[in-house]
Amino acid sequence: MVKDLKHLKPSPAWATLPLFDRTGWKRMAFGEFAESIGDRAEPKDAQEEIYVGLEHLDPQCLHIRRWGKGSDVTGTKLRFRKGDIIFGKRRAYQRKLAVAEFDGICSAHAMVIRARPEKVLPEFLPFLMMSDRFMNRAVEISVGSLSPTINWTTLKLETFDLPPLDQQRRLAEILWAVDEVRVGHNSAFTHAQSYKGTLLEWCFSAERSVKIRLGDLCGNKGIRIGPFGSQLHAHEYVDDGIPVVMPANLDTDQIVLDEVKRITSEKADELGVHKLEEGDVLLPRRGNLKKLGFVHQGQGGWICGTGTIRIRYDVAARRRLLFYALSRPSVSAWLERNAVGTTMPNINSTIVGNIEIYWPEDVEEAQRRIVMADDALTAIQDQLAKSDQLLAALCNSTF
Repeated sequence: MVKDLKHLKPSPAWATLPLFDRTGWKRMAFGEFAESIGDRAEPKDAQEEIYVGLEHLDPQCLHIRRWGKGSDVTGTKLRFRKGDIIFGKRRAYQRKLAVAEFDGICSAHAMVIRARPEKVLPEFLPFLMMSDRFMNRAVEISVGSLSPTINWTTLKLETFDLPPLDQQRRLAEILWAVDEVRVGHNSAFTHAQSYKGTLLEWCFSAERSVKIRLGDLCGNKGIRIGPFGSQLHAHEYVDDGIPVVMPANLDTDQIVLDEVKRITSEKADELGVHKLEEGDVLLPRRGNLKKLGFVHQGQGGWICGTGTIRIRYDVAARRRLLFYALSRPSVSAWLERNAVGTTMPNINSTIVGNIEIYWPEDVEEAQRRIVMADDALTAIQDQLAKSDQLLAALCNSTF
């Protein structure tokens, strides 16, 4: 929501000020225009109060969307008031800070920052703290290796350029307006996700589907286990090459490339039968059998790695539909019941082929609706990313 700035009395000429004209800007230490609030609170004395931990803060988001209660936690906490900024001083690279819209208590791994309104507008300060200029310095001055943490005694000495209050007001109005657009996109995305979840329940319900063995739908060649160790050795991995998708790289419907292993194109050609195609569905052979991967556009030609099972449907246009059929909770529950082994449950191609999935009787209608929902989510996600980029660009241009 855009902050109400009507209580601020602007200069009659404020609207004519160039946004980024730095005439009159002053360099000040952070502690000159902001203070760290150290009011302590014991959870036993705040059982019913709102509690905000670092886990409740989303990176680069000024809004608190979830919280707990004082009765959920132990140990001394910090008290904050409406309008204060809760800033994660531990692991500052996560960029967690939010403006409180209510009173409550928060983790002692956070700082409670309050603006000195005679120097900086409370509505303006959050955007300074979101900027790369502030966040990069916060990371640089953090101390410790496992959980780097910022000390107020160091942060308060860091210097930043501040515009006059009239210019702060104008900038704050613009920045909060962009944030309101971002909040709207985020709300639309949440509602679209909720709709899609309801749609999937409808499409794959027992009333509108038939049960079918996965092996009958995909055929024996449609289910293949990735290469074994004798086919792919650790010394064959290279720094730059074709990605090899392991179970650790599967996340929801994505393939995570952070720690993906790679091989040369020559080695990938040797393992040609394990090359992936767009629309393939991937399962881990062991461990967390709820993980599921989907090969997106541009990922064809990558390699199905050791410990990964590839599922391919001949009808390419309906592979996404198969992914959603396999992502139903009933499938992961079936796999857990039928996996072999106790310490580390395992599945094989025979077990996967015996999976019974719900397949829509009206495949065309189910696919049409799901494609529309996916397209809407993608469009909203794109707009959300653009509003994120615009807000970041404005913050960084300002500071």
